[in-house]
Amino acid sequence: MPVRQLPEQVVNRIAAGEVVERPASVVKELVENAIDAGASRIDVFTDGGGRRRIGITDDGSGMTAKDLALAVERHATSKLDDEDLLQIRTLGFRGEALPSIGSVARLSITTRHASEPHAWALTVEGGEKSEIMPAALAHGTRVEVNDLFYATPARLKFLKTDRTEAEAIREIVRRLAMARPDVAFTLAGEERAPVTWAAALPGAAGRLTRLGDILGAEFRSHAFEVHAEREGVVVAGYAAAPALTKANALGQYLFVNGRPVRDKLILGAVRGAYADYLPRDRHPVLALFVTLDPREVDANVHPAKTEVRFRNAGLVRALIVHGLKEGLAREGRRTAANSGESALSSFRSAFTPPRPASWDWRASPSAPMPSFDGAAAPAFAERAQAAFNVGAPSADVRFDPQPVADLVDRPLGAARTQLHETYIVSQTRDGLIIVDQHAAHERIVYERLKASLAENGVQRQILLIPEIVEMDEATVERLLERTDELGSFGLAIESFGPGAVAVRETPSLLGKTNAGGLLRDLSEHMAEWDEALPLERRLMHVAATMACHGSVRAGRRLRPEEMNALLREMEETPNSGQCNHGRPTYVELKLADVEKLFGRR
Repeated sequence: MPVRQLPEQVVNRIAAGEVVERPASVVKELVENAIDAGASRIDVFTDGGGRRRIGITDDGSGMTAKDLALAVERHATSKLDDEDLLQIRTLGFRGEALPSIGSVARLSITTRHASEPHAWALTVEGGEKSEIMPAALAHGTRVEVNDLFYATPARLKFLKTDRTEAEAIREIVRRLAMARPDVAFTLAGEERAPVTWAAALPGAAGRLTRLGDILGAEFRSHAFEVHAEREGVVVAGYAAAPALTKANALGQYLFVNGRPVRDKLILGAVRGAYADYLPRDRHPVLALFVTLDPREVDANVHPAKTEVRFRNAGLVRALIVHGLKEGLAREGRRTAANSGESALSSFRSAFTPPRPASWDWRASPSAPMPSFDGAAAPAFAERAQAAFNVGAPSADVRFDPQPVADLVDRPLGAARTQLHETYIVSQTRDGLIIVDQHAAHERIVYERLKASLAENGVQRQILLIPEIVEMDEATVERLLERTDELGSFGLAIESFGPGAVAVRETPSLLGKTNAGGLLRDLSEHMAEWDEALPLERRLMHVAATMACHGSVRAGRRLRPEEMNALLREMEETPNSGQCNHGRPTYVELKLADVEKLFGRR
């Protein structure tokens, strides 16, 4: 078959295949056009999940009749002043959206520029453009897209249900609304009740207001501000406390120069910053905004402009990690799970039987006895009292009934008792705290290991008799490949024949430890690593595993002075609100919360 030039209509439909994947793609392109036009209010209406109808109305600058005629031509745009693709300051710039949409749907545009005496209208159906006609519109632009993909019926088969497509549209509008809190958005349609996000005040407060309106009050209450700046690159936004997480990364919203993106570099930086705080299967909730010179980022690397490339990717990643870690450290021990609210939600009020309408107090078992002759009442006999024998206490709690005043005023209070040989109960001036002793000590040991590694290396203890650990040969090889990394943490191992490893030194911080269990856990984690994982992250994985083995175990009885010493160490340890697996280390109940449980408030 000879080479030939394709007709313009076919070219437009091919381009539409890249730009217009589904109704949400149409909404994205049209809303971005409205934002670029300087709109302060944008209304979005859809019907049939956007398949039957999409309507976008804005109060932007509008277009003149001449601009309107050019707007539906391929590669016609008003957003590139000097034809420099490295100076892109708008969301759109290719000039493909309107002609691509018009080639596969029935497109209608009504617009009015301030310099025009009236509005103008134009329609495009299946790539066929109509004449420009006078129309009625006060200001701005109204774009309607009907019968999407009517000109390419095969594409309709790949669309999902109306509800699914409507949800995709909602997610697109949510992301664009987060990027521009100064613009009011309304989203309506047959599939949903209308949602309006009012324009917010400029600055960080307005951004948090918009994020709270979209992500919910829970995010707003647990959000902390993120800000880092260096060499003209600014990272700002809000992130949630470590315990407010999701099972996937869909709660992470990332923006570069106001453009919503899904960038692997940024996602990896977020994961690295939260690595010390979250379990592997949980993901943080956040919205980060990266602002930099347009020449330092390439937005023209993806057909839908959802990916970007940074000239200095290392700087951007470092700033994101630094900003998040600084915010997390600033939060200190605060977590979502140690609040009284979450603790109270776990309690259930006791069942109270209904009181009979006619109550005879004389029939009550608590009625006063008519006489007392000095003998023990039947209810107080030894046999009856046997039911109250609950056994010996589970911990040594012999100390002054009143805690030392200055300890009660400390953030984590004074230890009062130990429950089930696992949980420490302490009293504060205005409430009580329950501490998981293993999780708390695990974080303390982990932070000590990190500090030792950063300063002068981890102190080692030489075993008098090397411990021989037998494992399968593949596991042994995996461990021996990481000998240097393990050695940096004071764990010295060497081969001891096929399927065996000799442990000669262990970190002194861990004290007496089960070397076999430690090596097996380390080998399991190493099986998930690849060479792309930075050395620092691999070392932190080793430290986390060692900390778990070197901490106070659940089931160990602690003396009062040991419990108080653990509480004081928690107060001095950064990030002590959760262990290095992401679990909370303590739960706090204010006195007011306890009073609510008993109906006193």
